[in-house]
Amino acid sequence: MKPNQTVCLLNDSFPPLIDGVANAVKNYAQVITDAGEEAVVITPAHPDSCDDCFPYPILRYPSLDFRRLTGGYMAGIPFSPDIAKQLSGKQVALLHAHCPIISTVLGRELRRVVDAPLVLTYHTKFDIDIANIMKSRTLREKSIKALVQNINACDEVWAVSQGAADNLRSLGYEGQCVVMPNGVDMPRERVGDEAIAQATEGYDLPAGVPVFLFVGRMMWYKGLKITLDALTKLHQQGRDFRMVFIGSGADFDEVTAYAQHCGIAPKCVFTGAIRDREVLRAWYCRADLFLFPSTFDTNGLVVREAAACSLASVLIEGSCAAEGITHGRNGLLIEENPESMAACLTELLAHPGKMAEIGEHAARELYLSWADAVKLAMERYEIVIDRYQSGGFPARREPVDNLLSANGSLMEELANLQLLREELRLRRREKYSLPELKEKLQMHIHEHFER
Repeated sequence: MKPNQTVCLLNDSFPPLIDGVANAVKNYAQVITDAGEEAVVITPAHPDSCDDCFPYPILRYPSLDFRRLTGGYMAGIPFSPDIAKQLSGKQVALLHAHCPIISTVLGRELRRVVDAPLVLTYHTKFDIDIANIMKSRTLREKSIKALVQNINACDEVWAVSQGAADNLRSLGYEGQCVVMPNGVDMPRERVGDEAIAQATEGYDLPAGVPVFLFVGRMMWYKGLKITLDALTKLHQQGRDFRMVFIGSGADFDEVTAYAQHCGIAPKCVFTGAIRDREVLRAWYCRADLFLFPSTFDTNGLVVREAAACSLASVLIEGSCAAEGITHGRNGLLIEENPESMAACLTELLAHPGKMAEIGEHAARELYLSWADAVKLAMERYEIVIDRYQSGGFPARREPVDNLLSANGSLMEELANLQLLREELRLRRREKYSLPELKEKLQMHIHEHFER
């Protein structure tokens, strides 16, 4: 890029909300800044945000508070004259959206202001997210159609893995897709014993007892039931172990209750979310095996984080997270059921040295730093910018009315679910007549959208 040009990174999540995509955007911005270029992050407003600690500007636009409903997420309102005004004085070279819904809508609007190409990275299987939110088949179909329409409006589309690209095509996207993998922000080396002891102090982790680890959002679609059922089988065989779950999410209480139901709660550790990367790194180094039977994830960034710490992973064969894995060499591949995982763990427990050997191979063969990953992306930026400036992309000035209608339906569905929860709360705590209840809910709707 030319001097003093800016890359705008748009995403629906950013610290204090931490997830895999927020972490990717944070690292993109850091690497671009370290390279001497200017990065700007554009993300929804969050009541707990503290953006002064970042060495690059964070521009936030209005949002609705859906944290209780969505496990911590704000719903951005993708029309902000203030954002456009702040960018109008910058030489924006490229807009890079990391979410195909709200952030891309805003990116499309900003493209008209700054006259720069819009790139989208497809990180997540959004059809699963939409299905989890919407029970109406008609609404789901309309939302997926709007999603694909939104993606089609971008100048170039990237996917974090071949599996992510395949998922995108299964939704109806027919354009080109460049595979651009994410990196890892942990160095490829283990931490010392003192750091491990400090990070894990106070937890029941007896010496000589194998430690299994999961890191991620506590959601059933991460394959957590497969893990718990497999460990129940090991417990019934009389095998000792500790299973550490690091993360938070909407299904956290259900997962902990299920562990109790299975009778393995005393062997499970639930730490909640850990935001300190060095503490998290110490946990990776303390574990003997990483269990990640997820078919939802498109990249499996945590698998690469584990590899950075020479920790081998157990993965579902054919999943996106298993791309690049050779069974028995740099990872373990199983079928998508607890019996297969239990058999794999039983065999490994009989040969504990095998876990360490596979972990070493994973460190050498799977690791990709964020510096190297974003360097590849920045080289691709140059190609996209040149192509855009030479007229290589079709003119995209189409209205977004249909898309706004569909995104409006999505937000309306979220709001309706939140209002239903409010209604149930009112019914439980206080006895209202029907007219009084209607008045209360109308007041709630007004206050909700005024915020």
